[in-house]
Amino acid sequence: METGTAQQKITLAFINDKSPILDFICKDLIASGTEVLFRSESIEDGLSQLSSLNELPKICIIDLDFYNKNVLVELQELRTKYPTIKLIAHSDIDDKKVGKPLLDIGFAGYLLIGSDADDFKRAIDQAVYSSN
Repeated sequence: METGTAQQKITLAFINDKSPILDFICKDLIASGTEVLFRSESIEDGLSQLSSLNELPKICIIDLDFYNKNVLVELQELRTKYPTIKLIAHSDIDDKKVGKPLLDIGFAGYLLIGSDADDFKRAIDQAVYSSN
C-alpha cells in the first residue's frame, strides 16, 4: 500500500560552466536518485533547453557570472518564464550585495563554490520540501 509520504522524484537542471568538481557532484546526485535533466553553460542556452522539455525540473542550480552585466536581467527572465522552478545560486561571491537581488528575484538557496555533494543535497531538499 502506498502512502502519501512517498518521496517524490527530484529533477534538476544545471546552468554552469564546465567543471570537473561539478561533474563529480552531478554523478553523486544521480547516484542518490536525483535526475539531472540537462546541463548547459549559459542562461541563454538553459532557457532554450527548458523550452524544449516536456516536464520542467523542480530545481535549477545556476552558477552566477557576476562579471556578465546582464546576469540579473537574464535571471529575471528565467524566473518570469518558469516561475515554478526553484532556483539555487552557485557562486564564489559571498556578499550581501549579491544575496539581496537574488532574494528579490526569488532564489530558494545559495551555495558557495567549494560546496560538496552533501551541501547540494541539503540545499535541494530544503528548496523542494520547505515550500510545498
